[in-house]
Amino acid sequence: MPRYANLSEALKERALRCPDGTALAHPAADGTEHRVSYAALDARADAVAAWLRARDAVGRRVLLAMDPGPCAAVALLGCLYAGAVAVPVPAPSASRTDAERTASIVRDAAVDLVLTETAHATETSRRLSRIGRAGLTCLAVDGLRPDAGADAPRQPLRTTADSLALLAYDSGPATAPRGALLTHGNLTAAMAGLRRTLGTDRRSRVGGWLPRRHTPGLIGQVLHPLWLGATAVTLPAEPYRTDPLGWLRAISRHGITETLAPDILHARCAALLGDEPPAGLDLSRWRTALNAGEPVSTGTMAAFPHRCAPLGLRPGTLVAGYVPAEGAPVPLATGRTPVPGADFAVVDPLTGRRLPDGAPGEIWVRGPAVATGHWGGPSDTALLFAARVTEGPGGFLRTGDLGLTVNGRLRMTGRVRDALLVDGHTLHPQDVERELLGCAKALGSARVFCAGPGAGALVVVQEVVRTAGGARTGLPRLAARIRALIAEEFGVETGALLLVRPGTVRGAGTAKVRRALLRERYLRGEVRALHAEFGPGVGEPCRGGAA
Repeated sequence: MPRYANLSEALKERALRCPDGTALAHPAADGTEHRVSYAALDARADAVAAWLRARDAVGRRVLLAMDPGPCAAVALLGCLYAGAVAVPVPAPSASRTDAERTASIVRDAAVDLVLTETAHATETSRRLSRIGRAGLTCLAVDGLRPDAGADAPRQPLRTTADSLALLAYDSGPATAPRGALLTHGNLTAAMAGLRRTLGTDRRSRVGGWLPRRHTPGLIGQVLHPLWLGATAVTLPAEPYRTDPLGWLRAISRHGITETLAPDILHARCAALLGDEPPAGLDLSRWRTALNAGEPVSTGTMAAFPHRCAPLGLRPGTLVAGYVPAEGAPVPLATGRTPVPGADFAVVDPLTGRRLPDGAPGEIWVRGPAVATGHWGGPSDTALLFAARVTEGPGGFLRTGDLGLTVNGRLRMTGRVRDALLVDGHTLHPQDVERELLGCAKALGSARVFCAGPGAGALVVVQEVVRTAGGARTGLPRLAARIRALIAEEFGVETGALLLVRPGTVRGAGTAKVRRALLRERYLRGEVRALHAEFGPGVGEPCRGGAA
């Protein structure tokens, strides 16, 4: 594949070489597949690029607030063609946390323009007005005529490898998100790395489950297949949280060949398939299922291929891997060809000393696809993005992920920092705890953590204010309300929920009990509950009985 000065030129070349090929395939409401050709995608992206150029958008930040699908791909390519910097956020929804995060991103990135869809234009404008940005110019991409850019230059703006292409806001709580800087050079390096690891080619139909505002989803499942000249199958993420087997049905129906999804999704599919898998599913075209995004269970790696073999899944399709969140996604996959220039180390986070095989530590990564800093150049840039291994090379990104090597192969085991990995999503406990405070008048302070070290099933320990007579009949209703709020706001299931007496979380004074200490007490069965619920597959460590 020839070399290009930037990713935009490569994407434009694909459209010229295979204009009638299917660039995007999107599930329609009637179960059919809506297809967009490369020629149509390119024309629509040119129209967006012309609109952006007319507003002097070169090098300026452009907010992308839309659902996963063809419009999001059109907007992203339009930004790349115009030399603008894409800042993806979720489309407006009922989630207050997402709204707060988007508002923080708009302020932090100082966005100049907004791309959205007709269905979200009014709400997007209303939210911008609420934070004092009513003057921002917004475009509903689906309302722009494909020939609107016919008189504009058809070639992408000549950017360099060092030109900023994307601000990826993946880390930090909703009130203080941080945007990782991804250049055209980072993205181009990621394309080659993804092809080597996933085994993709022009016949690929790449789809998946990860949210596309995150770099593994946006870059790996949209930009990468378009760079190949293959097909991006833009699956909506939400249905598969409640219906994991719907993901397998989509893979079968749309002939998806490569995926990237978290361990929990593979595990739930294996559990639901049982010994008698449903008829009508054909997984024989699936070539690579990268299990990454959270710690990989050996049980899942054994159960999923076994359960899916009668459906045509070939041996070796499921591959364990690791994808750092802060860089354009260059996955490290067990048994696959190493990515040139990519390097990792498991180190002692306090000393920077590289640790031997089997010793747990923090995962550090480096390479041409890894981001080099955060937007605005905060003081932690050098510490996080240019770490040096003791008596070794520098330039490593400190991922905040825990891991170890087994026979030289990397395994992620959890998180070093406060962030939690649940169902493939990164959650910040303070966001969840803040939302729970307003869930019901009967609720007090809460602590949330994972059953594993920063990853696994979500555990919620929630104080309940005593009601008249100490009645507990309403506790199941409170529990259902809490579960519904967490699912709606954060898109994850609650693994264990303990409703407890006042003072369990807040303690005797004004300071809350540390999450780490409360987690240890929970795992030892020392947290006494007024009411406790445990999801499927979640053990019950609380043996002390009700309070």
